[in-house]
Amino acid sequence: MPRSQRSPLLLAGLLATAGIAHFAAPRRFDDIVPRALPGTPRTWTYASGAAELALAAGLALPRTRKATALAAAAFFVGVFPANVKMAADWRHRPAPQKAVAFGRLPLQIPLVLWARSVAKNAEGRA
Repeated sequence: MPRSQRSPLLLAGLLATAGIAHFAAPRRFDDIVPRALPGTPRTWTYASGAAELALAAGLALPRTRKATALAAAAFFVGVFPANVKMAADWRHRPAPQKAVAFGRLPLQIPLVLWARSVAKNAEGRA
């Protein structure tokens, strides 16, 4: 399978794995939900997990891939404040944990670019 055909499926797998993790171990996601959001952290954890699963499904289908990839790029931008909160909360933790928290911040850039690349290479409607 050529790389251009694997890429959306790999991105779908990443999102599906993250989505499942939100339901399997919600407490660790609850802790990074920005306090400024209305409602409970658990609601946001489950909503973002459901969104990730929906995005994964949309990326897996060629007909919906382009629009879903653009939505995934927006999603990656939208969850950035949670990563900022995690980095701020973990700034006094041991070096390995701090490295994970701060490492997540620049990781959003390649995720956004990956999703945009999938959209650009997808056939179908935007």
